[in-house]
Amino acid sequence: MTAEDAGFDSLGLHPDLVSSLAGLGYEAPTPIQTAAIPQMISGRDLLCQAATGTGKTAAFALPIVSGIGEHRSGLPTALVLAPTRELCVQVAEAVHRYGRPFGVRTLPVYGGQPIGRQITALKRGVDIVVATPGRALDLLNRKSLKLNDVATVVLDEADEMLDMGFAEDIEEILSQAPADRQTVMFSATMPKRILRIAKHHLDDPLRIEIEREVPTGDAGPKIRQVAYVVARPYKAAALGRILDVETPAATLVFCRTRAEVDQLAETLNGRGYRAEALHGGMDQSMRDRVMGRLRSGGADLLVATDVAARGLDVDHLTHVVNFDVPAAPESYVHRIGRVGRGDRTGTAITIAEPRERRQLAAIERSTGGNIEIGTLPTSAQLRERRLELTRASLAVSCLDDDLERYRPLLEALTEDAGIEQVALAAIKTAHLATVGEQGEAEIPEAPEPRTARADKGRRSGWNKRDDETDRRRDKGGPGQSGKSRRGGPPAPGKKRIFINAGNDAGIRPADIVGAIANETGLPGSQIGPIDIRARHTTVDVPDTEAAAVIKALGRTRVKGQRVKARKDRDR
Repeated sequence: MTAEDAGFDSLGLHPDLVSSLAGLGYEAPTPIQTAAIPQMISGRDLLCQAATGTGKTAAFALPIVSGIGEHRSGLPTALVLAPTRELCVQVAEAVHRYGRPFGVRTLPVYGGQPIGRQITALKRGVDIVVATPGRALDLLNRKSLKLNDVATVVLDEADEMLDMGFAEDIEEILSQAPADRQTVMFSATMPKRILRIAKHHLDDPLRIEIEREVPTGDAGPKIRQVAYVVARPYKAAALGRILDVETPAATLVFCRTRAEVDQLAETLNGRGYRAEALHGGMDQSMRDRVMGRLRSGGADLLVATDVAARGLDVDHLTHVVNFDVPAAPESYVHRIGRVGRGDRTGTAITIAEPRERRQLAAIERSTGGNIEIGTLPTSAQLRERRLELTRASLAVSCLDDDLERYRPLLEALTEDAGIEQVALAAIKTAHLATVGEQGEAEIPEAPEPRTARADKGRRSGWNKRDDETDRRRDKGGPGQSGKSRRGGPPAPGKKRIFINAGNDAGIRPADIVGAIANETGLPGSQIGPIDIRARHTTVDVPDTEAAAVIKALGRTRVKGQRVKARKDRDR
């Protein structure tokens, strides 16, 4: 029997645990489990390179649970360090699930939760502690977390912990653990700093490398990778258009900064998506509510920073979007690894500025993958897609068995108009209610990176002048025509209105739509896109209604406060 054909019963796990795994639906070990579990049971230190989604949690959790005896001191025998609260909880849940039949006591400890409760739980006694480095060190300094009996220390997502600045914490924690412990490191990448820690804290570790499986032949790659090159002011509008065409079930969008997360989430909400923001500026209760809505289907799009999204695992995730090109190929690999797991397929979308083409090429070279350069849907294609969504929605409605009760209304309407006219009016109403009829301005084609004249022996790409122009654009200086608008210029027939209140005042798209619709009677389908910034908001309305909207906003309150509105200036 080959390693690939072997089951869990061949890996040296306790027989009762193997039986329990069968009850949990585990049929065969993954490559990382096959390679790591016997070595961990033998007590060997390990340095494992394995991507998210390869089954690494079970690879270290199962041998730990299998090795816990019946007689326990009440002090932890294993410590697992994870970079984020979310991953900490996820790992603890998995360990608890494996160890529940054997009474294994597992405790997740992380920041954002009352430390007193965690101290009390440690006093009662636990077998396995899963912790973020910062909270683990805090508990160690308080003498509440005792490592005297720890036989195994696991560093999960080690590269991510170092990226987040936990290097010193990890060094201190390892220095306080027993010298004869087993130490196991899991990391998606192996930069030199990981190897340095391994050299100092691991004893003759076995190196295990597991590649993410990529189907061959007719199956094609599990993750479709596509990039759209878009000028900076049009990125949000481009993303909205791409999502409209892709119609993903659940999407994770990565942004670089907290401010960008909040702004993009508001923009996408204004476009009709149920978008949630997630970043380090939110307390734990807010983060839990956001994740609850995403997992329950109450939200279909999560906009997050890298740090906030680490460790997230959403089963129904179909799309990952890089709103900016990641600075390092490793970050790109981490991000897109959240889709295409198991037998599922997924799509990774990157919104790149023209100057970021070289970064895309570097990612391709580093990962060996193929990133297709896509063409943005045109306004006409978007209209066709929206009509198709309306057709699909109506086709489903036609199968309903309660349509007969609407016959009296149909008969009343056809007394004054033909049945075809009534049907067209009903389709128009359904279309406006389903996807709206917002005008879409064309997004200009992004300029190609300049090359030297006639390509005289120089590499293609941006020259110094181009780079300087881009830097000025990013800072809003010369070279930027007017203020940067994520949605681009207003659509034909629309006028943009400026309102002197925004995120800092708690303004949300619904507040703007409600204020305008209630005061002017303008249908919500004709209001937007809405762009909410820290201290101001812009909203597009029909050109013929702009004066009435400005007057109406001046006499009402938005979010309980007086605001001033005017036609937006193209500065």
